[in-house]
Amino acid sequence: MLGIGIDVSKAVLDVAVGGQEQVRRYANDAKGVRRLIKWLHTLTDVRIVIESTGGYEVAAADACVASGLWIARVNPRQARDFARAVGQLAKTDSLDARVLAEMAAALHARLRPHQVAPSWQAELQAWLRRRRQVLEALQRTRQQWDMALPSLRRLMAKTMTVLRKEMVAIDAHLTELTQAHSTPALRSAKGLGPVFQTTVLALLPELGRLSRREIAKLVGVAPLNNDSGKMLGKRRIYGGRADVRIALYMATLSAVRWEAVLREHYQQLRARGKAAKVAMVACMRKLLGILNARRREELRAEELSTLA
Repeated sequence: MLGIGIDVSKAVLDVAVGGQEQVRRYANDAKGVRRLIKWLHTLTDVRIVIESTGGYEVAAADACVASGLWIARVNPRQARDFARAVGQLAKTDSLDARVLAEMAAALHARLRPHQVAPSWQAELQAWLRRRRQVLEALQRTRQQWDMALPSLRRLMAKTMTVLRKEMVAIDAHLTELTQAHSTPALRSAKGLGPVFQTTVLALLPELGRLSRREIAKLVGVAPLNNDSGKMLGKRRIYGGRADVRIALYMATLSAVRWEAVLREHYQQLRARGKAAKVAMVACMRKLLGILNARRREELRAEELSTLA
């Protein structure tokens, strides 16, 4: 087995092979990706790791999957932590590619292979990304309003008007896309509104395909141990997919008021002395587990209908 690491930037792909000093460089465009795939097919039994880089890695990762190559996308934090663990503190594109190659050789059995997103899901991700950008721009402008000069406020008001109009258009298109692909499981509890459904469809395709514990850890609502010897540390949540976690939190805020099961769960935890935040995270985890089980049943039903 041969580990391959691909460091990604907007313009180029730096490619390293485990155990070799040489780092190849390809343009990060259609022609460069084709040349990369052609070269990778000259190698035998490769495991490729590529770092998530704001979407610039998608074309290369999708092309590898389409050509039958095994490839995994990793979080930049994971890649940096692995580099520190092997003593590689310096950072350049070539060094990062070599570290990713080492990571591929050492950890490929623990990594989840990349899967090509359907075209509708890729479109949903792009529109959701733009929605987040517009929302952040609106929030920044509102925060700056009180400190702005009166002459600037007129310009800021025009900017906010344009951004609000764009937000309305984005939400309308997202609603149309979501309605076409949403399932009963994603609408099966109070609080699971359009934003939550859109976020899960775009950013959590693993829902229903993983166990309850796995999906909780993936989203970042699983309590992680912090024990050593006789010391029992405080459990905390860490990592995960922040955008999904935020949407889940907002859905849970409503669900603990209107869903009897979650309301009782929250009240029981509070009665046992749990802090409000701890009880809320536990309810987030419970709601996610419920949705995961319901989505799993839907997937099974789809498989059975296909076989029939």
